[in-house]
Amino acid sequence: MTPLDIAQRVQSDALEVLGGFHPEPDEEGFPSTARTILLLGPAEPGFWRHLTAQPEWQDGQPDPVDRWSRRAIGRIACDLGGKAFFPFGGPPYHPFYRWALRSGTTWESPVRLLVHQSQGLMVSFRGALALKDHIDLPSPAAKPCDTCAAPCLTVCPTHALGAAGYDVPACHALLDTPQGQPCLSGGCLVRRACPVSQAYARLPEQSAYHMARFHKTG
Repeated sequence: MTPLDIAQRVQSDALEVLGGFHPEPDEEGFPSTARTILLLGPAEPGFWRHLTAQPEWQDGQPDPVDRWSRRAIGRIACDLGGKAFFPFGGPPYHPFYRWALRSGTTWESPVRLLVHQSQGLMVSFRGALALKDHIDLPSPAAKPCDTCAAPCLTVCPTHALGAAGYDVPACHALLDTPQGQPCLSGGCLVRRACPVSQAYARLPEQSAYHMARFHKTG
């Protein structure tokens, strides 16, 4: 099994490998046979169109994105002889933030959110694969924040996201005002301010869906 084989398989479900790492022998939290961990997320353009055509989106039941992720990534894991992990379904939750930092493709941004080499602050993980094969991984990339003026630090109207972290109540309060409507309709201004995010083809309606879910569930 090659990286190309895996990329082609996950692409059939509008996903891509966002990074990975090789776990330590018998590392806690993974099967003893795991040799490679791969992190999966939406492949753009095309992910949202693919997702909204799926049965989980059409059946009117709760949590369509998570239900689709579990089905699609679970099937991928079976096809590749591995095991699937998901960032939802807890507590307890799998440490996707920490796993992402081990990948060499994702880092902590100036506002503490994860930033990915090609998806910027729009990065999201739908699941992970623990595979029995040792898959060659690319060399670590250069962190985009190292050469960035960091507009993410100043764009939030209420400074809910900044170097100190995330003030969730302040964010919700903003979203209840007219000033917060651009975030609700098109996605968080901080995430959108990232130059790497601006080059990533995520549709505003996808961001609007997730922002509405976040604001509703708080």
